[in-house]
Amino acid sequence: MKLRAIFALFLVLGALPGGAQERGNWRAVSKTAKSITGDLIITDERLSMNFLTFPIAEIRLLKPDEVLAAFDTSDANAGVGHLYRLSIPGDKRFLHKNSLCGTEETQWMATYVSGKGLGIIFFANAFPPVFTTESLQNNVNLCGTFSYTKR
Repeated sequence: MKLRAIFALFLVLGALPGGAQERGNWRAVSKTAKSITGDLIITDERLSMNFLTFPIAEIRLLKPDEVLAAFDTSDANAGVGHLYRLSIPGDKRFLHKNSLCGTEETQWMATYVSGKGLGIIFFANAFPPVFTTESLQNNVNLCGTFSYTKR
């Protein structure tokens, strides 16, 4: 009986949306992604792009209203968004000698996965970004928005 209960619990937990949706290989789709990062790979602990790998730490789930403010979506409940902490030095160069945040260190990554699409926003600042429409429109630390599709 215990074995059935444990198995049922694993089935239920496996069906819940989790942080693993970002994990995998992603092909650059947007102009900014194609010209700066190229394709990328996200694992539980690493972000890899242009043959460079950086440690990441998942901080929290984004709320539906934060997803609506940050990403071009009409239904925030159609996917899952997360905020990650990372450290990418401002002197790191990617495709075409581009950087993510100019000379600033990239310290935050927000993601939103819906279907086979992934949106990423990078931020430079020691403090976590605030995900409201007004704050994001006036945020000088927002480095760029990038779009990818599942490979």
